[in-house]
Amino acid sequence: MADEVLSTVADGVATVTLNRPDKRNAMNAALLTALRDCFDALDARVDVRVVVLRGAGPAFCAGMDLREMEARQGATTDGEAAVVTVLQRVERSRHPTIAMVHGDALAGGMELALHCDLRVAADGARFGMPLARIGLIVPFPLGQKIIEIVGPAHARQLLLSGRPLDARRAYAIGMVNEVVLATDLERVTGDLARTIAENAPLSLAGMKAVIRRALGPREGIVHDDLDALARDARQSADASEGRRAMLEKRKAVFRGE
Repeated sequence: MADEVLSTVADGVATVTLNRPDKRNAMNAALLTALRDCFDALDARVDVRVVVLRGAGPAFCAGMDLREMEARQGATTDGEAAVVTVLQRVERSRHPTIAMVHGDALAGGMELALHCDLRVAADGARFGMPLARIGLIVPFPLGQKIIEIVGPAHARQLLLSGRPLDARRAYAIGMVNEVVLATDLERVTGDLARTIAENAPLSLAGMKAVIRRALGPREGIVHDDLDALARDARQSADASEGRRAMLEKRKAVFRGE
């Protein structure tokens, strides 16, 4: 497995760590491939009962790697399709999944946490979807996930303002299941993981299947026109300006083109 993602298993609990701390665990192609391969491997293991997903360094995950996105602007490789596919792979894990969020979970990083079954956050963590600040549109399946978790009113606030939420606010709107002191995060998450791991595996798999079936109709919604809007936005001059401004830590100047 690539160094971008690390994995250990102990007492039925797999711990998966995003390992690009110097890049705030931004998701580049190598990390996405490693994350997919990691979940494929864990699904085949009979000694795993639950998966804890975390990030190395100060951030959980800062979203897509903006430098890689800017470098391939206009290329045929669709990075957004790749991240959607990998996040949905995480969601389909046959094991219950827990996102242990100790720092920023932004854009695709927030979506990664939302695609886990449960989320435990440190009190200093932040959650946000700042795509409007860099000229992008949320892919339709990822927008669906936000609405599924927090409802349309809070989804509008997240998507249209682009402002991050602190952990307490995220808990208040149902985005996270528990908020704890940073010093207690590993212990509380570990206790939850062990509680789940002690349950019957067939029951856990069945419970996940019930939930997925109940949400099944969302997968039949046609969204080709929205995908086209997102693609046009991603290849726009504004999106390029937004990515460069974020990387250069300055205010973007958007021109609507």
